[in-house]
Amino acid sequence: MGVREDREYYACLVTGRYGRPSARVGEAFASVPRERFVGPGPWRVLTPSGYVATPSEDPAFLYQDVTVALAEDRFINNGEPSLHAHCIAALDPKPGETAVHVGAGTGYYTAILAELVGPGGRVDAYELVSNLAARASANLADRPWVSVHGTSGTGTVLPACDVLYVSAGATHPVDTWLDAIRPGGRLVVPLTPDRGLGALFLFQPRGRDFAATALLTAVFIGCDGARDAEMAKRLGEACARFDFFAVRSLRRATPPDDSCWLEGRGWWLSRTPLPG
Repeated sequence: MGVREDREYYACLVTGRYGRPSARVGEAFASVPRERFVGPGPWRVLTPSGYVATPSEDPAFLYQDVTVALAEDRFINNGEPSLHAHCIAALDPKPGETAVHVGAGTGYYTAILAELVGPGGRVDAYELVSNLAARASANLADRPWVSVHGTSGTGTVLPACDVLYVSAGATHPVDTWLDAIRPGGRLVVPLTPDRGLGALFLFQPRGRDFAATALLTAVFIGCDGARDAEMAKRLGEACARFDFFAVRSLRRATPPDDSCWLEGRGWWLSRTPLPG
């Protein structure tokens, strides 16, 4: 097969794995050249036993559902495509919308978001690791509606947005993320303890509160500025019950009640849906 056929197969593979196929997301995955964003091969692919090298620089090795090293010494990767495809489909970025990507790495999944919002939209990408941010800026230079910021997406006021995608593990939803979401917007963030599985949550604003849906279990590298040791411990205890999918809402405007799954400072996750 040629590279285009490899990408089309790959797009079907990664958008179908978790049961949320999306034609638009598939088209975006088929159109963005992954090899531009992971650097020259051979590449290092993550397995449960560690990294293994691809046999050659053939891009076909990238058009599989594999995690590829970006900075192996720091365990920074271009993550599992099917996981990201599922999350991006849940976010459902629409043409003309504004998206924010926190933890952009070298910009591959930022490029997917950019394809979905199109030139009439806008994407602001945040990457704290300076050499990765520089690579993302170069990789995304042909998409003028994308701006890459070489800074944290946690310690600054973010632009108001319709879609916010966090690609690093937090112990808690950060206020600046929640405050940036416009009415009708969507936020996906992985809430992860220091050890073991966490979960990716979709949050959708309902006034001060948010409807919540657990999408997938996951492990992510930690998000600088969005981790707290005590919160990590409490989150780990909640995650050990393995009942992430019972969470139905994120509350900010009321004190916790007996439906509380996890409480933080000024917020709590509830097993009860929001009224209405």
